[in-house]
Amino acid sequence: MGRPSNKPQRRAEIVQALMQVMAVKGYDGASIQEIAKQAGLAPGLIHYHFKTKQDILLEAVTQLSDLLKQRYLDLSKSAETAEDKLRLFIKARLAKGEGENQQAVVAWVMIGSEAVRQTEVKKVYLEAMKEQKEVLSELLQDYFQSNHPKGKLSEKQLETKVAFIMSFMEGAFSLSITSPEIMPENWAAEELMENLL
Repeated sequence: MGRPSNKPQRRAEIVQALMQVMAVKGYDGASIQEIAKQAGLAPGLIHYHFKTKQDILLEAVTQLSDLLKQRYLDLSKSAETAEDKLRLFIKARLAKGEGENQQAVVAWVMIGSEAVRQTEVKKVYLEAMKEQKEVLSELLQDYFQSNHPKGKLSEKQLETKVAFIMSFMEGAFSLSITSPEIMPENWAAEELMENLL
Protein backbone atom coordinates (compact mmCIF):
# COMPACT_ATOMS: atom_id res chain seq x y z
CA MET A 1 0.00 0.00 0.00
CA GLY A 2 1.42 3.39 -1.02
CA ARG A 3 1.75 6.34 1.28
CA PRO A 4 -0.95 9.02 1.26
CA SER A 5 -0.51 11.90 -1.17
CA ASN A 6 0.81 15.17 0.23
CA LYS A 7 -0.29 17.05 -2.88
CA PRO A 8 -2.93 19.28 -1.19
CA GLN A 9 -0.50 20.18 1.60
CA ARG A 10 2.31 20.88 -0.87
CA ARG A 11 0.03 23.07 -3.01
CA ALA A 12 -1.00 25.02 0.10
CA GLU A 13 2.67 25.52 1.01
CA ILE A 14 3.41 26.84 -2.47
CA VAL A 15 0.50 29.28 -2.26
CA GLN A 16 1.76 30.45 1.15
CA ALA A 17 5.21 30.95 -0.33
CA LEU A 18 3.76 33.05 -3.15
CA MET A 19 1.91 35.22 -0.63
CA GLN A 20 5.07 35.68 1.45
CA VAL A 21 7.12 36.68 -1.58
CA MET A 22 4.35 38.99 -2.87
CA ALA A 23 4.26 40.76 0.50
CA VAL A 24 7.88 41.82 -0.07
CA LYS A 25 8.36 41.92 -3.85
CA GLY A 26 4.86 42.21 -5.30
CA TYR A 27 3.37 39.82 -7.81
CA ASP A 28 5.75 40.75 -10.63
CA GLY A 29 8.74 40.17 -8.35
CA ALA A 30 7.45 36.78 -7.24
CA SER A 31 9.33 34.58 -9.68
CA ILE A 32 9.03 30.80 -9.61
CA GLN A 33 12.61 30.73 -8.27
CA GLU A 34 11.71 33.09 -5.42
CA ILE A 35 8.57 31.11 -4.62
CA ALA A 36 10.55 27.86 -4.63
CA LYS A 37 13.21 29.37 -2.37
CA GLN A 38 10.58 30.61 0.09
CA ALA A 39 8.86 27.20 0.10
CA GLY A 40 12.15 25.32 0.42
CA LEU A 41 11.46 23.42 -2.79
CA ALA A 42 13.10 22.97 -6.17
CA PRO A 43 11.58 25.11 -8.96
CA GLY A 44 10.69 21.92 -10.84
CA LEU A 45 8.50 20.85 -7.95
CA ILE A 46 6.61 24.14 -8.18
CA HIS A 47 5.93 23.40 -11.86
CA TYR A 48 4.84 19.86 -10.97
CA HIS A 49 2.03 21.28 -8.82
CA PHE A 50 1.20 24.41 -10.84
CA LYS A 51 1.71 25.04 -14.56
CA THR A 52 2.18 28.79 -14.15
CA LYS A 53 2.62 31.47 -11.54
CA GLN A 54 -0.88 32.68 -12.40
CA ASP A 55 -2.25 29.24 -11.45
CA ILE A 56 -0.71 29.70 -8.00
CA LEU A 57 -2.33 33.13 -7.74
CA LEU A 58 -5.72 31.70 -8.73
CA GLU A 59 -5.40 29.07 -6.02
CA ALA A 60 -4.46 31.85 -3.57
CA VAL A 61 -7.83 33.54 -4.20
CA THR A 62 -9.61 30.32 -3.24
CA GLN A 63 -7.46 29.75 -0.16
CA LEU A 64 -7.86 33.34 1.05
CA SER A 65 -11.60 33.23 0.53
CA ASP A 66 -11.72 29.98 2.52
CA LEU A 67 -9.59 31.58 5.25
CA LEU A 68 -12.05 34.49 5.58
CA LYS A 69 -14.99 32.09 5.73
CA GLN A 70 -13.29 30.01 8.40
CA ARG A 71 -12.44 33.03 10.56
CA TYR A 72 -16.10 34.07 10.47
CA LEU A 73 -17.28 30.53 11.27
CA ASP A 74 -14.85 30.29 14.19
CA LEU A 75 -15.90 33.66 15.61
CA SER A 76 -19.63 33.16 15.08
CA LYS A 77 -20.00 29.81 16.84
CA SER A 78 -21.52 31.51 19.85
CA ALA A 79 -23.56 34.11 17.93
CA GLU A 80 -27.20 34.08 18.94
CA THR A 81 -28.76 37.10 17.27
CA ALA A 82 -28.76 38.58 13.79
CA GLU A 83 -26.82 41.54 15.18
CA ASP A 84 -24.18 39.23 16.68
CA LYS A 85 -23.74 37.48 13.34
CA LEU A 86 -23.39 40.73 11.40
CA ARG A 87 -20.94 42.18 13.93
CA LEU A 88 -18.85 39.01 13.78
CA PHE A 89 -18.83 39.02 9.98
CA ILE A 90 -17.39 42.54 10.07
CA LYS A 91 -14.98 41.60 12.85
CA ALA A 92 -13.80 38.54 10.92
CA ARG A 93 -12.79 40.76 8.04
CA LEU A 94 -11.50 43.87 9.75
CA ALA A 95 -10.60 43.40 13.40
CA LYS A 96 -7.18 42.63 14.78
CA GLY A 97 -6.81 39.77 17.22
CA GLU A 98 -7.77 36.11 17.14
CA GLY A 99 -7.44 34.69 13.63
CA GLU A 100 -5.89 37.87 12.24
CA ASN A 101 -3.57 37.30 9.27
CA GLN A 102 -1.83 40.42 7.97
CA GLN A 103 -0.08 38.43 5.25
CA ALA A 104 -3.48 37.34 3.94
CA VAL A 105 -4.63 40.98 3.85
CA VAL A 106 -1.54 41.97 1.86
CA ALA A 107 -2.10 39.10 -0.56
CA TRP A 108 -5.80 39.98 -0.96
CA VAL A 109 -4.99 43.60 -1.84
CA MET A 110 -2.39 42.48 -4.37
CA ILE A 111 -4.80 39.98 -5.87
CA GLY A 112 -7.32 42.80 -6.29
CA SER A 113 -4.67 44.74 -8.20
CA GLU A 114 -3.92 41.74 -10.39
CA ALA A 115 -7.65 41.31 -11.05
CA VAL A 116 -7.49 44.67 -12.84
CA ARG A 117 -4.66 43.42 -15.07
CA GLN A 118 -5.44 39.73 -15.59
CA THR A 119 -8.77 38.46 -16.92
CA GLU A 120 -8.48 34.99 -15.33
CA VAL A 121 -7.67 36.47 -11.93
CA LYS A 122 -10.59 38.88 -12.29
CA LYS A 123 -13.01 35.98 -12.89
CA VAL A 124 -11.94 34.11 -9.75
CA TYR A 125 -11.74 37.29 -7.67
CA LEU A 126 -15.23 38.31 -8.83
CA GLU A 127 -16.64 34.93 -7.82
CA ALA A 128 -15.11 35.29 -4.35
CA MET A 129 -16.54 38.80 -4.02
CA LYS A 130 -19.98 37.63 -5.17
CA GLU A 131 -19.91 34.94 -2.51
CA GLN A 132 -19.02 37.51 0.16
CA LYS A 133 -21.80 39.77 -1.15
CA GLU A 134 -24.38 37.00 -0.82
CA VAL A 135 -23.41 36.23 2.77
CA LEU A 136 -23.31 39.90 3.72
CA SER A 137 -26.68 40.57 2.05
CA GLU A 138 -28.32 37.80 4.02
CA LEU A 139 -26.78 38.90 7.31
CA LEU A 140 -27.71 42.53 6.73
CA GLN A 141 -31.28 41.75 5.76
CA ASP A 142 -31.68 39.51 8.82
CA TYR A 143 -30.29 42.27 11.02
CA PHE A 144 -32.68 44.92 9.69
CA GLN A 145 -35.68 42.61 9.90
CA SER A 146 -34.86 41.85 13.54
CA ASN A 147 -33.79 45.29 14.76
CA HIS A 148 -35.53 48.07 12.89
CA PRO A 149 -39.15 49.23 12.98
CA LYS A 150 -39.35 49.40 9.18
CA GLY A 151 -38.06 45.84 8.97
CA LYS A 152 -36.86 44.44 5.68
CA LEU A 153 -34.74 46.62 3.40
CA SER A 154 -35.82 47.21 -0.19
CA GLU A 155 -33.59 45.65 -2.86
CA LYS A 156 -32.10 49.06 -3.65
CA GLN A 157 -31.40 49.83 0.02
CA LEU A 158 -29.81 46.42 0.51
CA GLU A 159 -27.65 46.75 -2.62
CA THR A 160 -26.49 50.21 -1.54
CA LYS A 161 -25.62 49.17 2.01
CA VAL A 162 -23.80 46.04 0.86
CA ALA A 163 -21.85 48.05 -1.73
CA PHE A 164 -20.90 50.59 0.95
CA ILE A 165 -19.73 47.91 3.40
CA MET A 166 -17.74 45.98 0.81
CA SER A 167 -16.11 49.17 -0.48
CA PHE A 168 -15.30 50.23 3.06
CA MET A 169 -13.72 46.84 3.83
CA GLU A 170 -11.60 46.78 0.66
CA GLY A 171 -10.42 50.34 1.35
CA ALA A 172 -9.63 49.45 4.96
CA PHE A 173 -7.55 46.49 3.74
CA SER A 174 -5.52 48.80 1.50
CA LEU A 175 -4.98 51.37 4.24
CA SER A 176 -3.98 48.72 6.75
CA ILE A 177 -1.06 47.67 4.56
CA THR A 178 -0.07 50.98 2.99
CA SER A 179 -0.49 53.32 5.97
CA PRO A 180 -0.65 51.25 9.17
CA GLU A 181 1.34 53.73 11.20
CA ILE A 182 -1.25 56.48 10.77
CA MET A 183 -4.35 54.33 11.27
CA PRO A 184 -5.72 53.71 14.80
CA GLU A 185 -5.85 50.13 16.08
CA ASN A 186 -9.06 48.31 15.08
CA TRP A 187 -10.53 51.56 13.74
CA ALA A 188 -12.23 50.00 10.72
CA ALA A 189 -14.28 47.31 12.45
CA GLU A 190 -15.36 49.67 15.23
CA GLU A 191 -16.18 52.57 12.89
CA LEU A 192 -18.16 50.45 10.47
CA MET A 193 -20.18 48.79 13.20
CA GLU A 194 -20.82 52.13 14.92
CA ASN A 195 -22.10 53.81 11.78
CA LEU A 196 -23.97 50.84 10.37
CA LEU A 197 -25.83 49.53 13.40
